[in-house]
Amino acid sequence: MRRRDLIRAAALAPLLPVAAAAVPRNARLTIDGIELYRLPVNRRGDWLLLRLRTANGLTGIGDASHGGDDTATLRWLRQLFDRLRGRSVFDVTWLRQTTLQSLGRRADPPLLTAASALEQALWDLQGKALGVPVYDLFGGRLHERLRLYANINRSTDPRTPVGFAAMARRAVADGFTAVKLAPFDALPFDLADPLRRRALIDDGVACATAVRTAIGAGHDLLIDVHSRLRPDEGLALASRLQPLDLFWLEEVTPADPPIALAAINRAAAMPTAGGESIQGVAGFYPYVTAGAVDVLMPDVKQCGGMLELRKIAALGEGAGFDVAPHGPASPIGNLAAGHVAATLPNFTILEHAYGEVPWRAEVVDPPEQVTNGALTLANRPGLGADLDAATLRRKATSI
Repeated sequence: MRRRDLIRAAALAPLLPVAAAAVPRNARLTIDGIELYRLPVNRRGDWLLLRLRTANGLTGIGDASHGGDDTATLRWLRQLFDRLRGRSVFDVTWLRQTTLQSLGRRADPPLLTAASALEQALWDLQGKALGVPVYDLFGGRLHERLRLYANINRSTDPRTPVGFAAMARRAVADGFTAVKLAPFDALPFDLADPLRRRALIDDGVACATAVRTAIGAGHDLLIDVHSRLRPDEGLALASRLQPLDLFWLEEVTPADPPIALAAINRAAAMPTAGGESIQGVAGFYPYVTAGAVDVLMPDVKQCGGMLELRKIAALGEGAGFDVAPHGPASPIGNLAAGHVAATLPNFTILEHAYGEVPWRAEVVDPPEQVTNGALTLANRPGLGADLDAATLRRKATSI
């Protein structure tokens, strides 16, 4: 068989039956059950969370939120669990190789989200089985506290200069030293009218300016454009925002082709960031070699999982890039990204979805430890937390 045929066969592996000979070594540490929960959050989407169980009663948790299509994500979770049932908690590489489509091509986002959530749970189970935090499985912790930025974009209402400024002041009062917003979301991707486009860009600049005034010069300001602009508009925006002394300017134009972002990056006075929807090392490679941004933002739910996040960070480290994992989702997603980030020499800051629900920290037990704008990881086995039973009873639907 030619190499090309072997590659094609590997890509079809997720559709083929599992060989009966693939039997785990330790029956007590085999996957035996799954629980799925939906927690309503806001108009931007629910949180989909899971708990995997082993034959000897250990449990591991994962975040399957924001895959783009919750129905498809749930379907993939059930299909992948059927393949994972009876496997060892240490079969992370098996999961990656036999359930994920090639990361060199554009894979189905709900599939990646589902597989990542299961992988998170496997790492959690491994840590619990061995009695060590997950960050020890990734090489050991370099950072005791992980600096966070408060993403106020999903919680701000009204989305006006006054509304954004008010939410930014709340975040700063709660101890955050960095705030992010995406003030250009009202600009449709396909809007052709140049006058309307300019007006909406002006509105976004006004919101960004209001937040800088609200938080003062002593706090960092991050602006996400969500790829709404054309290259010429992006160049002009970078110049207009220069007086705001940004920590970074994010995703001005689409990631593909990266040459447009690279031109903006070369011209911009401030650092640039992006990559939240890019999949795998293979997807990030042209992004890195083009010099598209200064800071890579892989999302643990979309990039291919925790191990893939570590590999992307290593790629960035070799090329001189900082890494700031993307992740405006539940505390579990932040724990998963955080355990990897804690081991990275080139880690800079982690996303925190601020103000979406008042019970956010209580989703996990013990509660999410965010103080003075930083996440502290518990020195406990696995991810260091479980789903909180009382919060599940009050807020969640079992699915």
